[in-house]
Amino acid sequence: MPTFRTMCPMNCHPTLCGMLVDVEDGKVEAVRGDPDNPDSRGFLCIRGHAAREIIGNPQRLLHPLRRSPRSGTWQRTTWADALDTIAQRARAVGPRAVGAWSGHGFFANDYGTRLSSELLRRFANLYGCQWWNPNLICWGLGAFGLGLTGVLEASTKEDMGAHSALILLWGANLASQPNTGRHLAAAKRRGAHVVTIDVRRTEAAAQSDETMLLRPGTDAALALGLMHVIVSERLYDAAFVARHTVGFDALAAHLAGYDVAWASAATGLERERIAALARRYATTKPAMILLGGSSMHKGAEGWQGARAVGCLPALTGNLGIPGGGLGPRHGASSHGQGLASIAARERRPPGDDVPDQMSRITEALEDGRVRVLLLFGTDMVSSFADAGRVAAALERLDLVATYDLFMHDTARRHADLVLPSTSWLETTGCKSTNTHLYLMPKVLDPPGEARPPAWVLRELARRLEVRDFFPWTEETGALDALLDHPATGHATAAGLAAEGGIRPLKISHVAYPDLAFHTPSGKVEFVSERARSLGLPALPVFEPAPRSAHPLALRTGRTLAHFHAFYDHGRALPTLAAADPGPRLWISPADASERALSDGDEIRVFNERGEMQARAFVTDRIPAGTVWIHDGWTALNTLTSGAPVLPDAAVDLFTFSSGQAEFEARVDVVRVRG
Repeated sequence: MPTFRTMCPMNCHPTLCGMLVDVEDGKVEAVRGDPDNPDSRGFLCIRGHAAREIIGNPQRLLHPLRRSPRSGTWQRTTWADALDTIAQRARAVGPRAVGAWSGHGFFANDYGTRLSSELLRRFANLYGCQWWNPNLICWGLGAFGLGLTGVLEASTKEDMGAHSALILLWGANLASQPNTGRHLAAAKRRGAHVVTIDVRRTEAAAQSDETMLLRPGTDAALALGLMHVIVSERLYDAAFVARHTVGFDALAAHLAGYDVAWASAATGLERERIAALARRYATTKPAMILLGGSSMHKGAEGWQGARAVGCLPALTGNLGIPGGGLGPRHGASSHGQGLASIAARERRPPGDDVPDQMSRITEALEDGRVRVLLLFGTDMVSSFADAGRVAAALERLDLVATYDLFMHDTARRHADLVLPSTSWLETTGCKSTNTHLYLMPKVLDPPGEARPPAWVLRELARRLEVRDFFPWTEETGALDALLDHPATGHATAAGLAAEGGIRPLKISHVAYPDLAFHTPSGKVEFVSERARSLGLPALPVFEPAPRSAHPLALRTGRTLAHFHAFYDHGRALPTLAAADPGPRLWISPADASERALSDGDEIRVFNERGEMQARAFVTDRIPAGTVWIHDGWTALNTLTSGAPVLPDAAVDLFTFSSGQAEFEARVDVVRVRG
């Protein structure tokens, strides 16, 4: 039975796992972890094992479908009819009234190399339609705060395992980073002290020496309190601060108002624990902080939390040294990591662009600036905040087309056309971790009429007379162009195949080994003039959340069985559907008792924007006043705020988008009476 080396199609970055696939007679007989993959070393979680259920799945979309009106029944159509319809509607409204947006489902074969996303962006730039960055719903807002401070690069998990003496898992859950766990265990065997900082007792807490549970949205307050102790007790690295930072005197004066009593009141943590952590962090070297990914930064204060936490390694001289700085983080790159671009940004025609800002995109759907919407691998109403408003806006559009593997909420409720996509194994791709490049070869022919992203975009480009969209003669030409970068050793698909599909990247495992930081000054900026010029605070601050009529702070994240809205919230894959059969809201015993709730009760979670049904999971792993649920569930984002966090001028300050909405939600819970 032939066995093929590939990568798991679940995009759990910074964890991406190697996979061996047994194929016979065009069918996947088995999948297992690849023991020779240097990142995952044979590990494959339940999500990866469930991937085999994509192939041959009876719910899989196999043919283009259309309906008219949207409330009608689906009818099978041809690719020619579907693409002609899109082109006709696009010509009628003009390029600037066409929007294109993609999600994680579009990157199953190329997460880390962004091939499909770059092709979509190239199409949008050459055609002149709207294109919005996929990461505006994810990690971009937190990275904005890190970028203002100047510490975007991350050291690798291997560096952490080999060198760190203290590790702070700050909002970083091992359910999101299972491959980091092995290196965390190695660090602990060496004697490293591990602290989890989070809003609930996550899987990471079980691997930690201590866990600190703080109120949601108060990460900046804790970081300010830690900095107050470090500066007031003169525990900072004066030599590093003098050589490699800007604005220390202003920061020191600013911190006078953020003592441990204030930090304790803001975070709910005991004063003594805050002070003890500050002293431990300042006096234990090297110390590394693993900052949480998307879930930590989904909140109005998310970027300020990252901005403040990013100052800590600079204060203590923990940058540019093995085992220090900031560790693996969703969306982060290692030092030297990079790729070429095929997006043709310089060829974009002038026009009225809707900013990479979630609230502005929703407004553009509402007011008619965007009238045709093309969605690739994304369940938009599951992903966007204030989803009730988004759903109403989608109903106003002239045409909504989705390209995906399975039906999902957006397709079922709002699409006019549904186009069947290819899955992993059905087209050539390539993934990149922070340390390695991995080829994903084509192993199977696509079922039915499923077509790969490049084919769909080439056919649209031909109909819309978009010239030079795919100038490469080889099918792998676009991938080869992307990989033509020093970090990859100017790799090609053929070269990777000849090497067994794996190539180490030419990177530094230590972030900022040259101590040249991502700021105009080239230093870590405690005071950011860029922030000031954008109307934002120049120094790290904490602003408490406004008072709400609803008493419970809602937070979201991942579990080992589920993340995002992949595969119709996992419902399409039997293994994941069985492991996580429905939404469960974590709620403390005190909050449950106050509402006469028992574990397993059917409940209604609601606020002024919307509501959803779930079951109560009563647990002492979450403190009173906070509730938690994993993201992606139907109706969850009807609860969240779509208000902008940053001014429009700020969202594209860096190469990624920071235009995430608040995603804030305070809720209440009642039992559904039978």
